[in-house]
Amino acid sequence: MKQLFDDLSVGISKMTTQKYSTSFSYGIYFLSPTIRNAIYSIYGFVRVADEIVDSFEGYDRAKLMAKFKEETYEAIEQKISTNPILNAFQQVVNTYSVEIELIDSFLKSMEMDLQKIEYTREKFNEYILGSAEVVGLMCLHVFCQGNKEQYEKLKPYAMKLGAAFQKVNFLRDLKDDYEILGRNYFPSVNFKAFTAIEKSEIESEIESDFKEALVGIKMLPANCKLGVYLAFIYYKSLFKKIKRLPASKILAERVRINNTHKVGLMINSIVSYKMRIL
Repeated sequence: MKQLFDDLSVGISKMTTQKYSTSFSYGIYFLSPTIRNAIYSIYGFVRVADEIVDSFEGYDRAKLMAKFKEETYEAIEQKISTNPILNAFQQVVNTYSVEIELIDSFLKSMEMDLQKIEYTREKFNEYILGSAEVVGLMCLHVFCQGNKEQYEKLKPYAMKLGAAFQKVNFLRDLKDDYEILGRNYFPSVNFKAFTAIEKSEIESEIESDFKEALVGIKMLPANCKLGVYLAFIYYKSLFKKIKRLPASKILAERVRINNTHKVGLMINSIVSYKMRIL
């Protein structure tokens, strides 16, 4: 029966999420059981694409990305794939009517990572849109479960949350992105001479994104509010840790939140939710 393979596909997406991200795994756990598998499936798809362009050194990444892209569209059209990650993802796309334009934008940003790009503000915004904001919108389709009015209302806030997460990722991963992958996403910033002023300007932008995103989180349906809030709190905590460090320190090491601290954040988030602070 195909259902067995579908279950396996979602299971592999779930394993992928748990292997690569404890923070998102915690957040997804606190979503309603009715939507967890769909979010695992979105994360699995996004993670595999990201791994192709970031981690498959020594292989023809452009060719692998082109094949992954072709198979993605084929899976969506045929409503099946022998690739479990894509099989799980196409189910989400077809079940929740995720616009193909969101997938186009995401894959375009992944392809941008295969090139050496001098990021202008326009290119930076384009990359943020495709790599993060549209992923938030894919998840929002699942959260709203077909309620188009709710989706349109929450759309700008979901985009801001995705943007905040991605910009924090950029600061967290600055050392590897710049020194190993040769990427500099932030426009007009020379990381060989990264200053406290430049760092502060980036942080102000992220603060604004977080502030707007929280407004939307408070309006989310009950099926996802706690899980999304938990992810928000984790990233905000990571961001606060980054803010406390000098610019030179960020280039020297990858900033992390240990699992013990993550559990503490999770407990505090649950308490806040139960006290109806949200």
